[in-house]
Amino acid sequence: MASQTTLLAPSILSADLMNLGAALKTAEDAGADWIHCDIMDGHFVPNITFGPIVVQAIAKNTSMVVDTHLMISDPDRYIEEFVKAGSHQVTVHQETCPHLHRTIQYIKSLGAKAGVSLNPATPVSTLEEILPDLDLVLLMSVNPGFGGQKFIPASIEKIGKLDRMRRELNPELVIAVDGGVTEENADEVVKAGADALIAGTAFFRAADPRAAAGKIKSASR
Repeated sequence: MASQTTLLAPSILSADLMNLGAALKTAEDAGADWIHCDIMDGHFVPNITFGPIVVQAIAKNTSMVVDTHLMISDPDRYIEEFVKAGSHQVTVHQETCPHLHRTIQYIKSLGAKAGVSLNPATPVSTLEEILPDLDLVLLMSVNPGFGGQKFIPASIEKIGKLDRMRRELNPELVIAVDGGVTEENADEVVKAGADALIAGTAFFRAADPRAAAGKIKSASR
């Protein structure tokens, strides 16, 4: 099992980007472990967010792990730029990478940790051959592209399946879950096998982000 304590990764997309420094301080003060950067291209997902320049600004102003999630078509073209911008770990979508092994090795060759994300309809069995090479898997528990969506209940079983796979193939793998994670469902998600919880709306738009973080991070198996 990769982690004994729940890692919290607030999604900066849900913060006030006009006050980026304040948002990062809020996350750090609340005990967040990673800062999650959702990169969307308007092609793979129906929204457009930001690019390496913003990631660079984030990396320069935080001590948290910069966790970059590329929800983009042809991610190989941009991976190096995001690593140079300060991304400590880069996650690509299995659905966008026809040569996934090559992409994962490329990320690692640049000195970053490598992850793969799966959309809700993509089975975890598609990762069986690549799982030993990965640092993390990010399971989408909503359809990617928009914040504030409700958690898809079937994701719990999927997390459990991946947890069983990782015990056999890569015990050090980190399982992250992104989409609709709240204070209310964090325990269930972690008990299913998740190590890291991506929280956007549930953190940055909470009445008390520190309290929300405490409840999410205290989720345990």
